[in-house]
Amino acid sequence: MKIVFLDAKTIGDDIDLSAFEKLGEVVTYNFSTTEEALERTVDADVIVLNKVEINEHSIGKAKKLKLVCVTATGTNNLDKEYLKSRGIEWRNVAGYSTESVAQHTFAMLFYLWEKLAYYDQYVKSEKYVGDVMFTHFEKRFHELSGKTWGIIGLGNIGRRVADIAKAFGCRVIYYSTSGKNSQQGYERVEFDALLEQSDIVSVHAPLDKNTRGLMNREAFREMKSSAVFLNLGRGPIVVEQDLADALETGEIAGAGLDVLSAEPMRKDNPLRKIKDSERLIITPHIGWASVEARTRLMKIICQQIADFQNQIIL
Repeated sequence: MKIVFLDAKTIGDDIDLSAFEKLGEVVTYNFSTTEEALERTVDADVIVLNKVEINEHSIGKAKKLKLVCVTATGTNNLDKEYLKSRGIEWRNVAGYSTESVAQHTFAMLFYLWEKLAYYDQYVKSEKYVGDVMFTHFEKRFHELSGKTWGIIGLGNIGRRVADIAKAFGCRVIYYSTSGKNSQQGYERVEFDALLEQSDIVSVHAPLDKNTRGLMNREAFREMKSSAVFLNLGRGPIVVEQDLADALETGEIAGAGLDVLSAEPMRKDNPLRKIKDSERLIITPHIGWASVEARTRLMKIICQQIADFQNQIIL
């Protein structure tokens, strides 16, 4: 069996892939364009990828291909009808990054909530050296306990964030983007109610027809002016120009984003102009990428290939 990694760099150089060598010949490429993938998959039995578009243009010559493994939960880059027509199976991975993304959610929240950008710079600028008082009160912040945390999308990650928020003493409410998800033990509300009541709003939903552009000008205007908004779902859920306007005009207090509408960030992204780290923090889609999460991810992929291999033999 020949296993071809089309964009191994998206997993990271620090993750050990030697376990795959027990399953067959392994070939890795850092990145692959559609044209490169067409040639690199010619004699592949299995391909492993993250962002490469998989369709007739990229795997049309891959006559031996039996399995496509996506190192992510989302599969928007797969032409499933084409794969089905050729009898090629596909696998994705869910749940591997729950702890990592939940942790990153709170990292961004606390950075904004406790004004850490300001206080870090205050000390590093040496204004604290020889100050008249041991405490500096310039930027006020509040305890999370007693605040309302609104979650958009209560899947595995959303529930984990909800449980941690409850441990901090928050009231947690959630909005089901499909309108069908009722979770016992969690308080479900309508979208408008979530926006109006929440001190923190975090997005952990997939991108679909119900969520694309969900957080727009009207949504930000419904939020509290003291509220913090966090997006750890998908970039296009947010209308970025509307978020930039909401931050500039003080309609909301701050925002933390780990995902953008286009990644890497484009020059014309309206959020580029906001340099105030007390109001906005953007991280380069790293919420999922703890060492543990990436290691867990590749162990799952490896097991998927091994199970498929055994299935063929049987």
